[in-house]
Amino acid sequence: MSNDIKGVLTAIVTPFDADGALNLNALKRQINRQLDAGNGIFCGGTNGEFFVLNEQEKIAVTETCVAEVAGRANVVAHIGEISTRETIRLGKQIEKLGVDAVSVITPYFVPLKQDELIAHYTAIADALSVPIFLYNIPARTGNTLEPQTVRQLAAHPNIIGIKDSAGSYESLSGFLNAVKEFDNFDVLNGPDSLIHQGFVDGCSACISGLANVAPKEINAIWSRFNAGDIAGSFLAQESVTGLRTDLYKVAFSPAAVKKALQILGHDVGESRYAVHFTEQQQQQIRQIVTQYLQ
Repeated sequence: MSNDIKGVLTAIVTPFDADGALNLNALKRQINRQLDAGNGIFCGGTNGEFFVLNEQEKIAVTETCVAEVAGRANVVAHIGEISTRETIRLGKQIEKLGVDAVSVITPYFVPLKQDELIAHYTAIADALSVPIFLYNIPARTGNTLEPQTVRQLAAHPNIIGIKDSAGSYESLSGFLNAVKEFDNFDVLNGPDSLIHQGFVDGCSACISGLANVAPKEINAIWSRFNAGDIAGSFLAQESVTGLRTDLYKVAFSPAAVKKALQILGHDVGESRYAVHFTEQQQQQIRQIVTQYLQ
């Protein structure tokens, strides 16, 4: 674990205004909320709704994050597109902005073999100067990075880790075991349910969507673990497990996270993709937020 990216990075939401346009002032406020809690920033990911942002918006979000953080914490930006060519094109623009690393989701919609994924990531890593994290989220992409594939890619000097959002302990531990002899390759935990266990097993950082809603509560899992209070870290994990379980029963992330933020009084706007909350669902989220956070 020799890279500098450690602890909690919040998979920060992308705020929109009433017309659905980027609200960069609201983004700055959310960044500072996270910095105050001790968290770094992961922008343009699933919770950042990258799939409904155009290229200029992705650049504007990243620029804003880097400028607002101003070296006070790590900033990692997601750059993954369906094609290798487009990922490199976006990556070449993002790497100029001063991010600490980028994250690259597997291509989505089209099913790929493992050797095709190796070719995709190798080409991107060869083309960019900024360090790269692989990003495994098969439920959303239809493509799974296998441990042996990741082990092969870990040998590339510009691929420094993997963010695993498969959602299972089996997947996370499979990657940790596959790359344990690579000192310069880190495993980042994606699921909020596995933050504590991930740190115990050797993850260097977590990327947390729920930290948008509960920044201090998520950070406590890391800060207690890092201070040697393993039992306290476990208790901090337990305290957010109910929030996560109940919130995601109502709706999936990122829409559920954004709606919870709105209820907490944060002007982040609606999600851009086709999602609708009934009055009953909004009331459920209000009750969940009140129960766990107020």
